[in-house]
Amino acid sequence: MNSFFVTAFGWHEFIMIIGLAGVAGILFWGVITMGRGGTYNKNNSNKIMRYRIIAQAFVLLVFLTLLWVKREA
Repeated sequence: MNSFFVTAFGWHEFIMIIGLAGVAGILFWGVITMGRGGTYNKNNSNKIMRYRIIAQAFVLLVFLTLLWVKREA
């Protein structure tokens, strides 16, 4: 698979870009939900922000693992 991202940046960076985009997407989803208000906000805003925290923790673990793998290589 020779796509631009894999060859120009490497697979480590590609994984991080995907993870960071996912966290940013969840963050924007939560901010937009809170900005709109209403019943959907009351029922789901805390859940969405919890999803963001979990996603951030996961991406941080992936980041630390990738740093460790690159150091060992």
